[in-house]
Amino acid sequence: MTSPLWREDELAAALGAPDAALTRAVTGVSIDTRTLASGDLYVAIKGDTHDGHAFAANAFAGGAAAAIVARDQADALRGRGPLFAVDDPLKAMERLGAAARARSAAKIVAVTGSVGKTSAKEMLRVSLGSVGETHASSASYNNHWGVPLTLARLARGARFGVFEIGMNHAGEIAALAPQVKPHVALITTIAPVHIEHLGSLRAIAEAKAEVFLGMDGGVAILNRDAPEFETLSDRAKARGAKVASFGGSPDADARLVALKHHDGGSRIEATLRGAPLSFALGAPGEHMALNALGALLAAEALGADIGPCARALADFHAQKGRGERVTLTRDGGAFTLIDESYNANPASMRAALTLLGAAKPGPGGRRVAILGDMLELGAEGANLHADLAPSLEKNRVDLLIGAGPLTKALIERAPNSTRTLWGATSADIAAAALEEMRPGDVVMVKGSNGSRMGPIVAALRGRYAPKGQ
Repeated sequence: MTSPLWREDELAAALGAPDAALTRAVTGVSIDTRTLASGDLYVAIKGDTHDGHAFAANAFAGGAAAAIVARDQADALRGRGPLFAVDDPLKAMERLGAAARARSAAKIVAVTGSVGKTSAKEMLRVSLGSVGETHASSASYNNHWGVPLTLARLARGARFGVFEIGMNHAGEIAALAPQVKPHVALITTIAPVHIEHLGSLRAIAEAKAEVFLGMDGGVAILNRDAPEFETLSDRAKARGAKVASFGGSPDADARLVALKHHDGGSRIEATLRGAPLSFALGAPGEHMALNALGALLAAEALGADIGPCARALADFHAQKGRGERVTLTRDGGAFTLIDESYNANPASMRAALTLLGAAKPGPGGRRVAILGDMLELGAEGANLHADLAPSLEKNRVDLLIGAGPLTKALIERAPNSTRTLWGATSADIAAAALEEMRPGDVVMVKGSNGSRMGPIVAALRGRYAPKGQ
């Protein structure tokens, strides 16, 4: 029989005594009744849009074992199920996360960076999971509620824990890293993401380096080719951490030597501390290959056997919105959709265009980029979009469909070899995107979340997905 995630005495130590004895085991922790499972401990967090207390009754109806609620809401919910009444449910979840971290013997890795955090986190989940019980968030739970939630879900018997930590402003990682207390920190890269808020690449690097504030020694895994490598290295060493690096540089501890794409995946030839390393990765793209090397260095630093960890990466696949590939059908033929719609910045946009350039259209097919604005780039936003024009030519993009005022700057700079269409919003280009697709095309959709490119992907899948998909 599997032991419960939390015993009542452990919960009481972190939260105070419940108003009634628990009658069922707590097997999980949830803040969302839409995904709550029977036996979950429900945490009624008050967010910017919704107050979780309004859904507490639904949580108990859905099988919640107990709920954490604010004291001033407890009387209205009394009698529906056991309640832990606290001053602040979010702070209470942080205490629960701290208790989980304190009781755990797991080796912990924290993942941050401007681009590729979630993919690297998933690579670590897959690779470490091949050698021991591994805990990681099921989504991008990397903010002020996502990190403590992921900690609170950490099983007592896990051998490894993988935590993604994100930020929009300076100081946010500094509040989260000491909760995670990682043995290893992986920073994927530094790029002009959120530069509108932070002002410079140096400031972005300093904000990412806050992850080291949760460490006392340990190992920092850094991208040797990224801007501000020395800044990050200095900050890590100041916390007593050793530094290991990955990249294409001859100085990298894990060096990418060659990359060959095939059938939505890739074959990676590398060296790890001078020894040859060859493995398959279930996703294409140089950025994916580099993150895989970073993940393997992190696994090594955690004491995992690199052999099975590398072999397991053949089972890694890009997630929805982050490079997932889907085959769609039209007019008796098929075309490929590459879903990169989750987010965008200049570095990830260039990587996605390179991925599109490496793809091989079918007979009569084209390379099609459907792009929305990259946001939070500050005063240089239009110029940073226009600067992508050489990537269109280099990667032989046949058709560019753009949405948004910033993307218009790229439309105006596009090479003559690229046909262009433009609309003010993603809704304005939806019809053109649907009608333009042809059998044999390879279509890549990308933009910042605020550009609303996800609905374009949904519309394409809704109209052209094969029956049963």
